[in-house]
Amino acid sequence: MAKDSDYGAFMEKFVLQPSPSAHELPLSGLTFAVKDLYDVDGYVTGFGNPDWARTHPAATSTAPAVLSLLRAGATCIGKTVMDEMAYSIEGENIHYGTPRNPCAPDRIPGGSSSGSAVAVAAKLVDFALGDDTGGSVRVPASYCGILGFRPSHDVVSTTGVIPMAQSFDSMGWFARDPVILNRVGRVLMQLPDVDPVNPSQIIIAEDCFQLSAIPSDRLTEPLFKSVNKLFGGDLVKHAILGDYVKEKVPSLKQFMTEETADQENNIPSLAALSSAMRLLQRYEFKKHHGEWVSTVKPDLGPGMSERIWRAVRTTDENVDVCHSVRTELRAALNALLGDCGVLAIPTVLEPPPKLQCDPIRLEALLVKTFSLLSNAGLTGFCQVSIPLGLYDNLPVAISLLAKHGSDGFLLNLVESLYKNIQEEVGIAEKKGY
Repeated sequence: MAKDSDYGAFMEKFVLQPSPSAHELPLSGLTFAVKDLYDVDGYVTGFGNPDWARTHPAATSTAPAVLSLLRAGATCIGKTVMDEMAYSIEGENIHYGTPRNPCAPDRIPGGSSSGSAVAVAAKLVDFALGDDTGGSVRVPASYCGILGFRPSHDVVSTTGVIPMAQSFDSMGWFARDPVILNRVGRVLMQLPDVDPVNPSQIIIAEDCFQLSAIPSDRLTEPLFKSVNKLFGGDLVKHAILGDYVKEKVPSLKQFMTEETADQENNIPSLAALSSAMRLLQRYEFKKHHGEWVSTVKPDLGPGMSERIWRAVRTTDENVDVCHSVRTELRAALNALLGDCGVLAIPTVLEPPPKLQCDPIRLEALLVKTFSLLSNAGLTGFCQVSIPLGLYDNLPVAISLLAKHGSDGFLLNLVESLYKNIQEEVGIAEKKGY
């Protein structure tokens, strides 16, 4: 368990003051923290591992994403703990301790942006920067009961940020308040303030909700009732995402194995997507960091060591098929959503697992979770995880996805829906549901 002060969320604390300004700035008076893979001038970017910190000099400049937040009036108060080399969605770190989940102290916080999510959930900051490759903003947001936004791939600067797998890395952020979530996004993506546009349709992926350990009504009803109230219920459509993906993404056949074909425990086509995504991520991770890992042979935690060395030994076999899968999936989901369409799926499949739970069971759960996370991961679409209160005293969440470049639309939509969703969640919780 991480150090008790500040929920173990911080690697180091310091204060970076906002740029002085004569007029009110969009983030004036707000505080934030950054995951320890963003460069901050004068500090070593530790990447979650002591051997990485030991073998790298202090940064000589600050990442543009961080600078843009300072220029917009926010104050940075430190760097947060993360999973080693960003290669996990669990949130446990053997070297620096596991940040304590304020929503469920005996459960993992989710990773790899664990400290950033915990800092926001514990009200230590107003918002925090993470990054999301396979799910590293969406998962901890869900596990810690806060909002988490994964922007469209490549719309926020990755300069001065250590890559994990570059064609997936997306500079996301956390907040408790949808207005702050939106404002931060507009600063990071340099978006103008525009009036919200109504969604053309909201598609509920029925099969994904049936796979969840949480009753599907508990997840979808607050969204349905809020959409009905604001836009009319005829906007809500239903789809079997797995069947649609199987039909529209023929290259997935390469990844259909006995394991992914297990109908009872997963959705075969989405499990195959997960395999394709994880293979491509291993290959890209190796390109970025294989040489350093092989040379330094860093001290890595259990589970992490096997994962990282497996990546380092990856070959380029089937990598071209992964690229075909990505192209086909992007075209398929673009066609499904059309302009201003939104796809609703569970963020994760179960509430946060217990700390130090059986590693084999945890790994199996996380692999299953990637079947949901890979939709935005492979397409580069934007996705937001919205908290839905507690079920059995544990945090649950729903996610909305929109097409690449629809970030402003999705942020406005969350701001419009959020209050109604939370009111519906309150009603469900009062009924003991």
